[in-house]
Amino acid sequence: MIPHYDFPQLSRRLFGLTVRQNAHPDMRRLRRETGDASLHGNKFWKSSCLMMDYLKRHPLKKGARVLDLGCGWGLGGIFCAVQFDAKVTGLDADPSVFPFLHYHAELNGVSVDTWRCYYERVTKADLAGFDALIGTDICFWDKLENPLYNLTRRALQSGVKRVVLADPGRTPFVRLAVRAHEKLGAEFLNWQVTRPMKASGCIMDAAPIEFDK
Repeated sequence: MIPHYDFPQLSRRLFGLTVRQNAHPDMRRLRRETGDASLHGNKFWKSSCLMMDYLKRHPLKKGARVLDLGCGWGLGGIFCAVQFDAKVTGLDADPSVFPFLHYHAELNGVSVDTWRCYYERVTKADLAGFDALIGTDICFWDKLENPLYNLTRRALQSGVKRVVLADPGRTPFVRLAVRAHEKLGAEFLNWQVTRPMKASGCIMDAAPIEFDK
């Protein structure tokens, strides 16, 4: 059991979840214990609101097996566990984010498995164990475009029903989403929310279609 200390002024309520702010004593304690995240999984990102709002309007099936790519604090996956009774695994190359994920999962009354792995190493056999992939703010470098496109392609070929990614609209993500739209039939949408906080960006939502192997 992870100890939780309630400082309401240092917490947010987002789409039914309680989320700690970075200044919250529990977050400061976890940073002291785990060190700094090396791959930007060190805080709540606003695009998580885009993901949660989009999935609220375009829900996953109840009990879906979900892989949360580049999970960081894992809020998208935790939302899926709370809202859809999803069985969630958070994947990240940086294990220092997992204590923050487990903390927020427990805080919101769910559990999430974790998996330390790079996108390139996720195989078709691995992907066959999931119904949906989600990812928020994960295509922030040019070098991530190809691995994430190839991962999306492998996922759809492996029987994954949906791959949903959200981003504030960075150039690498836009290239990824346009490519997935043209070659894999993915939807590419502008998306914005005004409550509980303002956020805007893009959503890519891919589902299996017939395409050349």
